[in-house]
Amino acid sequence: MSSIDENAPDSRDSKDSSSTSTKSTHDHFPSGRSRTFLQEVTYPHSIHPALVPGVSIEDQRINYRIDRPITFIVGVIVIAFVIWGVIAPEQVSYSSSIALDWVMRNLGWIFTTIAIGLSVFLIALALSRYGRIPLGLDDEEPEYSTLSWSAMLFAAGIGIGIIFFGPYEPLSFYLNPRPGAYEPASDEAVLGALAQSALHWGLNAWAIYAIVGLSVGYVSYRRGRVPLMSSILMPLFGNKSSTSAPARIIDALAIIAILFGTAASLGIGAIQISTGVELVSGWSSQGNTLAIIVIVLLTIGTIASAVSGVAKGIRWLSNINLVLAIALAVFIFVLGPTAFLMNMLPGVLMTYIGQMPEMLGANMGQGEKMQEFLSSWTTFYWAWWVSWSPFVGVFVAKISRGRTIRQFIFGVLFIPSSIIIIAFCILGGTTIWLQRQHGDIAPGNDPAAMPSPEHTIFVLLDHLPASHFVSCAVVVMLAVFFITSADSASLVNSQLSQQGNPQPRRIVTAFWALCMSGIAVVILLSGGNNALKGLQNLITITALPFALILIAMAVALVKELRHDPTTIRQVFQHRAVENAVVHGVREYGDNFALAIEASKEEEYATGADFDSTAEEVVEWYARTDEEGNRVGYDYETGEYLAEPNDGPNQG
Repeated sequence: MSSIDENAPDSRDSKDSSSTSTKSTHDHFPSGRSRTFLQEVTYPHSIHPALVPGVSIEDQRINYRIDRPITFIVGVIVIAFVIWGVIAPEQVSYSSSIALDWVMRNLGWIFTTIAIGLSVFLIALALSRYGRIPLGLDDEEPEYSTLSWSAMLFAAGIGIGIIFFGPYEPLSFYLNPRPGAYEPASDEAVLGALAQSALHWGLNAWAIYAIVGLSVGYVSYRRGRVPLMSSILMPLFGNKSSTSAPARIIDALAIIAILFGTAASLGIGAIQISTGVELVSGWSSQGNTLAIIVIVLLTIGTIASAVSGVAKGIRWLSNINLVLAIALAVFIFVLGPTAFLMNMLPGVLMTYIGQMPEMLGANMGQGEKMQEFLSSWTTFYWAWWVSWSPFVGVFVAKISRGRTIRQFIFGVLFIPSSIIIIAFCILGGTTIWLQRQHGDIAPGNDPAAMPSPEHTIFVLLDHLPASHFVSCAVVVMLAVFFITSADSASLVNSQLSQQGNPQPRRIVTAFWALCMSGIAVVILLSGGNNALKGLQNLITITALPFALILIAMAVALVKELRHDPTTIRQVFQHRAVENAVVHGVREYGDNFALAIEASKEEEYATGADFDSTAEEVVEWYARTDEEGNRVGYDYETGEYLAEPNDGPNQG
């Protein structure tokens, strides 16, 4: 879906993080008698858990290594799959179709539950007391301004998928709607088709990305753990290391999900690029031959980028592509049915909101036609977004450092969703308008007469001025999206297979790029003339295990937020004021003031029911060396001690 620049959110160095840590500690660290008391109890670094400013991943001493078991096992599985797909593509297609049918009929509800449940969960989390917790150290400012942050979220939502499905999907729903929704090709179908597309690409999609981004941002920039999917679930597995068997299985499933999810985008991108080349140049080829050639050529470009480390070049191309994408939308909006689109936008938004319960309520128990629709569209999309979530989530976490949970959730859910819905209204709305005016895109309003998904954007452009020139620009955009998406996804996979290393080895990154492209070729071969079918089969099947991990992420996140320093301070604050008011009224009636002093009566002690030495609230902020041994650390200076402490307060 997205074209993400691997170096857009440059990591800040540990020196900056240390200075922030020092500042936060001086704001809250106790002095005098209270400090003496804290030094007598067994807290890591002699600091009360309510006063910990947070731990940044850059402040940890981590010796990153290639996780050979994960790399080898996943690599062998993917290579074996690619060989199987090349030798017997029909067998892959048959087997995946059987598996897809079983998954959809028996477990499709899992994807729907995730799409609905995560949206509700995240909004409730943002509005709760946990919404004030920062994704970073206390008092740490966001790394990017709100405008820059919004622009990067926008960039994360722009990619091959929108150009491929943007014109095609709304037209498809206009002519062949969800069973029982509205009459095909009717006035009602215009808003209904655009609202159905908005459902697939809007709030629910970004809720799936957001749970991963929120969890990665919290554990890495607030809890100081490596940005691995397994790190998020550590509280549920007894805080085992990232090299334990459960941790490796989780990270391996994330790598597999990214490989197949991104390969799907690369596959449809290659199809559309080859279609554009044929239309612009007049060349022709049999089947998906040209698309496979495109994959090979662009994969070479991706590997060259990964091995040479030309980050600035990729970043420059990404920025140009973003401008081209905006220019394409403006071009179609201005030269297309501008008044029609302006009238549609508010109507689509209200229809989307009003019909959301009904659209989300569609399920596999409503007959064969509904099963076919959901398998081809809604449930397939939820699975695709699940497979993309580790990739997009890591990126969104990086650019959101320093923001509160409330800011993160509302920003990630609503900013890119709004932009993508507008993009679909422009592309899809124009296509529907042309069909209603001319009737030549799908003659006779027959869904079977529609152009293929990869052709639809070019058919749309044929109705506008300078179509040949704009079509060439679209082909270039798709090629750049291909390279930047493959490069960035390979980088994230490389990090996941190297224990979260922010600067992974390039040879490993190149290996994952090859694996991804190999899967894309298999998708094209197994799908034959209907490559989209092969894409749907493999995406849904491989995303299912990671869908269950997303549910576990939500549970693990809440478990840790309950013991966050900000949460502890909020509990103390509420209890202290409540106890003080009760005590004051009892003793002095209307005339009393609040003061801070040691409580002689346990009934009025703020932390009487709180165990500030419990493992779940203190263990997490103990610093470790490269080998995982606890080392001393001074929160006042933000520096490690020269030698590990020997006493009970050893950190």
